[in-house]
Amino acid sequence: MKLAGLKSIENAHDESVWAAAWVPATESRPALLLTGSLDETVKLWMPDELVLQQNNTGHCLGVVAVAAHPSGIIAASASLDSFVRVFDVDTNATIATLEAPPSEVWQMQFDPKGSILAVAGGSSASIKLWDTATWKLIDTLAIPRPESSKPTDRGGNKKFVLSVAWSPDGRRLACGSMDGTISIFDVNRAKFLHHLEGHYMPVRSLVYSPVDPRVLFSASDDGHVHMYDAEGKSLIGAMSGHASWVLSVDVSPDGAAIATGSSDKTVRLWDLNMRAAVQTMSNHADQVWGVAFRPPGGAGVRAGRLASVSDDKSISLYDYS
Repeated sequence: MKLAGLKSIENAHDESVWAAAWVPATESRPALLLTGSLDETVKLWMPDELVLQQNNTGHCLGVVAVAAHPSGIIAASASLDSFVRVFDVDTNATIATLEAPPSEVWQMQFDPKGSILAVAGGSSASIKLWDTATWKLIDTLAIPRPESSKPTDRGGNKKFVLSVAWSPDGRRLACGSMDGTISIFDVNRAKFLHHLEGHYMPVRSLVYSPVDPRVLFSASDDGHVHMYDAEGKSLIGAMSGHASWVLSVDVSPDGAAIATGSSDKTVRLWDLNMRAAVQTMSNHADQVWGVAFRPPGGAGVRAGRLASVSDDKSISLYDYS
């Protein structure tokens, strides 16, 4: 497996680019790359050439997260202005505006069926679940304190929730916190199941394997990438190699590799059989906030693609094979 650089765009945004996600292909268009920046805009790019398709405004502070509905028809962006804006991908028409208290909107992800949007609730120490048919808040999953923590740990924002991921069957939701713990929920029963431990610094990114709904990958400021059996509560593997914080992780559609982005300014490709980094890409001049593999599907799409975004305002696109 390998990555080959296809295209990089300098100054893709006017400020740091903190978020990237792929909008799935529809019958009328290919998959698009969605990026969000501290310049308050969300941009949509045509793949391969990274041609700007749309420049969306509507937030009044930096955009910290973007997510695409599995249908490819709608997407969402979350900003430091405490709003989540849900919009039509092709027309940019606003479908819903979800309001949250300050510092309570971080990462978000639609469930595999597209019926729920899960939002990592930052300082509220919870995950908010929004019904995508009515855009009403349907549940708030509160994160309990780990049994191993001392009562004195109660203070501060240790349980600040940074990241969220759905299992491929939609039955489980994982979220990563500032204190390094990962919480697993049974969504149907709105029930907390258990914590996964092993990290000791913020868990900024999570992703489930597309081929095994038990396997969860995590990226942390402690410099490590972990692979968990999220049902059995066990750490299967720990991978290290980045020289600094690991800010983002995504898994390839075939489930054979993961990519990570780090504040050491590199993107790494990891072979999951070897549990080792097989390639390091140094396209960026500053920390890499997001990596995202393109989902399979769409007319004429054969090759895999990976995108990365950075504080250096650039976007890079790679061929994955």
